[in-house]
Amino acid sequence: MLLVRDEFRRAQLAIAALFCVLGFQYATWAARLPALKSKLDLSEAELGLLLMACGVGAAASFPLVAALSRRWGSQRLALLSALFLGVLLLALAAAPNYPVALAVMCADGLGVGCLNVAMNAQGAALESRYRRTAMSQLHATFSAGSLGAALLASGMSALSHSVALHFGVATVLVILLTLYAQPSLLPEERPAGQSAGVATEDATDEAAGEAAAKKRRTWSIPSRVTLWMGGAMVFGTVAEGAMNDWSALYMKEVADASARLAPLGIAVVSVMMVLARLFADGWRTRWGDARVVRVGSLLAAAGLAFALLAGGVVPALIGFACMGLGIAAVTPCVYVAAARQGSGALALVAAMGTTGLLAGPPVIGFIAAGSSLVWGMAAVAVSVALVSVCAARIRWTTTAEVAEAKV
Repeated sequence: MLLVRDEFRRAQLAIAALFCVLGFQYATWAARLPALKSKLDLSEAELGLLLMACGVGAAASFPLVAALSRRWGSQRLALLSALFLGVLLLALAAAPNYPVALAVMCADGLGVGCLNVAMNAQGAALESRYRRTAMSQLHATFSAGSLGAALLASGMSALSHSVALHFGVATVLVILLTLYAQPSLLPEERPAGQSAGVATEDATDEAAGEAAAKKRRTWSIPSRVTLWMGGAMVFGTVAEGAMNDWSALYMKEVADASARLAPLGIAVVSVMMVLARLFADGWRTRWGDARVVRVGSLLAAAGLAFALLAGGVVPALIGFACMGLGIAAVTPCVYVAAARQGSGALALVAAMGTTGLLAGPPVIGFIAAGSSLVWGMAAVAVSVALVSVCAARIRWTTTAEVAEAKV
């Protein structure tokens, strides 16, 4: 880190390490689900409940995250939650029975909720402080962490069948990434009088006003803008989760793809999302978050609708590529907008996003069971189109406007 002289790049790399930790930790235990299922002698229903416990913990983390964000700030919360997630890998490997594993997975969901909010708050602060877009690239790092975890799982499985050994190595890597991030994370911004230790009357009044505002925010209902942000996040994450869970089945059962080609559905979505997130910060700087989200969500909806209407493997792959390209920047942009509304708004929007990821795939499954998978995927197209409707109701603030407001 010391070799990087540019302050923006140092902070960006530190925050990127947190995104990498979250993707790496999640994919680490997900990659060993078959081994955990065998070790704990779980049925399919029990395994589904185990996964549900993680999602429920993350969705229920909103009150805790909001309180800890106000008490500790995003810097401290990010570091502690990252270390907590690393330790939970060891706890999951050592879980002696199913109830303990359920408790560990619920705690994992809480840790995910805390780190998710804290790292996105750091990303939003980075953009605000340096007047440069960076959030989309940070979210691409999450995918890189998942890829790294998958490669590690493959390598460790070839060397040993021990889940404990694998998770022990993964925990060490999580700790190293967290220690790497710690020196260059952004501290919480405080009023100038407080940071200098000057006890002036203005500083006292400002601190009292800030405390009163925080108290009001604690007890107030979410603003209309926050709810529209939450709606955009829910509909966007429903689409992401559904494409991850249902694209391969659609390729096989509806598009009549071979067993060799069926996995290309999720591969195309994933690759396009990573590529788009690497370039999306430039799009945001040029066209603004509002246009990127609205045009992107409409592109995703139109592409998927084309795939459903045309049928076949090639239209499906084209439509899935449009989906990955269009939805890639939705969550980064919404997280930035929510962070500018305060830690409470960010925590609520993040919890709603987790709810979308948790509820989306089962809802699509219910629709498919009642009619067909085509109608289930049509619901995904409608969901991503609704992102554009919600985005039109959001007051998008550019990084330049935020910086000017601080001057």
